Amino acid sequence: MKILVISAVSLALALGGAAVAQTTTVVVPGEVKTYVQTQETPSVTFDGDVAVGTALPDTVEIHTIPDQPDYGYVVVNKKRVLVNPKTRTVIEVIQ
Repeated sequence: MKILVISAVSLALALGGAAVAQTTTVVVPGEVKTYVQTQETPSVTFDGDVAVGTALPDTVEIHTIPDQPDYGYVVVNKKRVLVNPKTRTVIEVIQ
């Protein structure tokens, strides 16, 4: 009986760990990308790789997008980047 319980717990932990390791795909509305691409915003320099999941430091100003509180943007190293304004993490590199 103990072996059965231990096996069940091990299986649950293994499956739970696999679920945590999966990445989430964020679908950004088209109007958000269009807005960001049309803005005249100066580029800031950031040492390091700007990729999805990168957290930007507090020194980087994140610009708001009207009527889109879940998205912000910044131009970093001449690339337009969508950012989660609450966590400051990069959601998508547009260009």
